[in-house]
Amino acid sequence: MATILVVDDEFSMREFLSILLEKEGFKTVTAENGEAALKRLESNRIDLLITDIRMPGIGGLKLLEQVKTIDASIPVVMMTAYASPEDAVSAMKNGAYDYITKPFKVDEIRNVIAAAITARDHNPPPATNAAAGFEGIIGRSAEMLKVFDLIKRISPTHANVMIYGESGTGKELVARAIHNCSNVSDQPFVPITCSAIPESIIESELFGHVKGSFTGAINNKMGLFEQANNGSAFLDEIGELTPVIQTKLLRVLQEREFKRVGGGDTIKVNVRIISATNRDLEKEVIDGRFREDLFYRMAVVPLRLPPLRNRKEDIPLLVDHFLNKYSQVFGKEIRELSSYAMEVLMNYDFPGNVRELENIIERGVALESSNIILPESLTLSIHRRAERDVRNEAAADPAEDVYRIGLDKFIADQEMILIKNALEKAGNSKIRAAELLKISFRSLRYKVKKYGL
Repeated sequence: MATILVVDDEFSMREFLSILLEKEGFKTVTAENGEAALKRLESNRIDLLITDIRMPGIGGLKLLEQVKTIDASIPVVMMTAYASPEDAVSAMKNGAYDYITKPFKVDEIRNVIAAAITARDHNPPPATNAAAGFEGIIGRSAEMLKVFDLIKRISPTHANVMIYGESGTGKELVARAIHNCSNVSDQPFVPITCSAIPESIIESELFGHVKGSFTGAINNKMGLFEQANNGSAFLDEIGELTPVIQTKLLRVLQEREFKRVGGGDTIKVNVRIISATNRDLEKEVIDGRFREDLFYRMAVVPLRLPPLRNRKEDIPLLVDHFLNKYSQVFGKEIRELSSYAMEVLMNYDFPGNVRELENIIERGVALESSNIILPESLTLSIHRRAERDVRNEAAADPAEDVYRIGLDKFIADQEMILIKNALEKAGNSKIRAAELLKISFRSLRYKVKKYGL
């Protein structure tokens, strides 16, 4: 049962909210002013604070500042009968979750409270980084803890590893971690992205060539496997290799030797192969597009990286990491996202995974002029992409989409799309958009904030 602290100098408002919240299943604690609220915080575990702005003594804005120094994870909802743009901006920049004006409707306060409690659950207090020792890999979810454990267990062996994962999940970072924790960490780690190299020169890049073997070969050149000798070679997007190159790669794995393009000398190597793919290589084998014998030699140890949408509890941790990184890059003092901005990220599926999240935070830090990132500083393309994805999938089979992401997420995505379209049709007039959607202006305003539109 969540505990909510209600702070208001009017007894009638404290009584009204207490009755309402207890009917909703919450435990309530009340205080008549800021000083009393701080005392309640000392003796109670508070999950949400609702406070009036204008009160004698310590007012709501000052109370907000002090609460955030005591426990930054407590969401704070500000309320006032004297709506002021300056107060709203000050409240949001100092970490308030929401700002509502009196008198408010019961449904409005219910929606705000439900969203605030959910946001707290999605944004737990900082914990020790479970990825300590694995540079650049961040996470504490159950899925990532399994990955960390597997890295530790397979690194000391010389077994070839196949890393599966969608684009942007950090496959090269994991490959480097495996190498760095191995017994050959002092030897070379040589990466190559198979899809980035034209088919005409991929053989030369992998195995090297001798001078004069083809037009442009003006010198002898070492290939990837020679450079990685006694160390690790990382082959990203391995599923892009042609059948001819697959055959030659198989020989390297079987015989530990190869010849340069145009050369006659056999070169012996001792290389651990770490490969990665975003394809279903087992299906590629069944369909005859990837050699079965090569697949089993490369995938001695399979390691699967979860997409970011399946480990959303890691998003706040990743956000903190990227905020610190890009605050230093751009010379800014941005250390947090507003509650709304974080909610936008928590409700997004990240088709580009961690790489996409990093790009969003980088742009947000570059665009933001204050010391906290607000929703408008997050790239709008995330909303357009979410709209496109939901439309495409819903058009194909809405039921399948519901089964995949859940009814609540499906409805939220559809609601966001309809609100965005209504705003566009209404020329960005919230009053007109509310009329088109046949909902109250306050309800629309809440939903616009909720989705970061």
